Amino acid sequence: YILGKSPSSNGYITNIFSLSVACPFIFLMVSFEPEANMDQEAVGNIVLLAIVTLISVVQNGFFAHKVEHESKTQNGRSFQRTGTLAFERVYTANQNCVDAYPTFLVVLWSAGLLCSQVPAAFAGLMYLLVRQKYFVGYLGERTQSTPGYIFGKRIILFLFLMSLAGIFNYYLIFFFGSDFENYIKAVSTTISPLLLIP
Repeated sequence: YILGKSPSSNGYITNIFSLSVACPFIFLMVSFEPEANMDQEAVGNIVLLAIVTLISVVQNGFFAHKVEHESKTQNGRSFQRTGTLAFERVYTANQNCVDAYPTFLVVLWSAGLLCSQVPAAFAGLMYLLVRQKYFVGYLGERTQSTPGYIFGKRIILFLFLMSLAGIFNYYLIFFFGSDFENYIKAVSTTISPLLLIP
């Protein structure tokens, strides 16, 4: 008996209730305890990608807040999609960033999972900095946003090539038993700092 009561009607009901509440928690504790080491290793393989993704979510929130703030400044309390030139710029900059966001997430995670996490996360951080530069530049003269746009395309290309290298290596292992993972990781780690060059 879980609560130490006799099998009287009240004690029996209390025991059943306790079992129904406690069993899921006991099951969860028992089932996940042996896999704790494996889970730590799995999390270690994606933690940097998750951090970059969460930073990008915060950045998206910042961009959306700027759009909302500019809209309320121009139109009082309601949100309108049309307005002054300043609002049109902030709205368009946000929309351009939102349009490119799914592509960024796909190549970031593909490169990190299929090739190497550290260079992919570094490139992802660089992309977020470039996206911030693009957004702020777009609010001024549109020519100020051009370097951020071009730099962002280069980072997306780098992540895409990392993903392709990871897929290529997988099929080399699958068909020929050759593993070039260490070489690919070394090359991508060496090349990723070159993304800092404008």
